[in-house]
Amino acid sequence: MNRAVFIDRDGTINVNRRDYVKSWDEFTFLPNALAGLKALAKSEYKIIVVTNQRAVARGMMGLETLEDIHGRMLAEVEEAGGRIDAVYVCAHDVKDGCNCRKPKTGLLELAAETFNLDLRGCWMLGDKTQDVLTGKNAGCRTMLVKTGYGGKDGLHDMKADVECADLLDAAKSILGGN
Repeated sequence: MNRAVFIDRDGTINVNRRDYVKSWDEFTFLPNALAGLKALAKSEYKIIVVTNQRAVARGMMGLETLEDIHGRMLAEVEEAGGRIDAVYVCAHDVKDGCNCRKPKTGLLELAAETFNLDLRGCWMLGDKTQDVLTGKNAGCRTMLVKTGYGGKDGLHDMKADVECADLLDAAKSILGGN
């Protein structure tokens, strides 16, 4: 069985915007995000982005635009020496009741099937308590980064297994055996 690091996108890899990232021009990597992805790329872990993208359901951007953003993100990560093995997206709105919108575990379960993952050996990291709850619900170890919302999203009263400053700090913690 393989292991993975599941990474939330907005607020963890890129700057979170209240009005959503709706184009590549609005996408800005957070400091140390590319360095963190480069550090993780040297490991055996699968690196999988899991992201809620409600702007699609709200008609603020199409799937083609979202795919363009992700394609450019992947290219920039690769150019910086990093890697992302897959991007899983929930494009539903909260009211849709899907099983893939975090904190539900559908995206992680789909990735587990695709990559033959043991979720108990995986990490879920993000900037929201919702990401922490997603990881806990799936049986993953959890990590909260202090970028983006930094756990102050007010969604859940949830404590991560580990807290880190940013994606690079998280990568160092994961690779250091914590």
